[in-house]
Amino acid sequence: MILEALGAVLLGLGASWAALQRLPHRLPARRPVFAAGSLGSLFGALLTHAVLGPGHLVATLVGAVVVGTVLLSLLLRPASHVLRGPMPS
Repeated sequence: MILEALGAVLLGLGASWAALQRLPHRLPARRPVFAAGSLGSLFGALLTHAVLGPGHLVATLVGAVVVGTVLLSLLLRPASHVLRGPMPS
């Protein structure tokens, strides 16, 4: 369980780093992004481990990445759009 938790946190940090590299203009500061990614992945690992039980390392880590990524997606801000007036009909 300790290795699953450590792996989940590392995967969450990796997902946070990737999100910051791809979408830096749509995310808040680095610290909340790294915190959300790692804590979300840790929660996902604990949840998946509780559902599946011991012995499912790969599935637990996949569940961790999924929950961490969903939590990171909640931090995204909308892209800035240029308002151009009403559309012609």
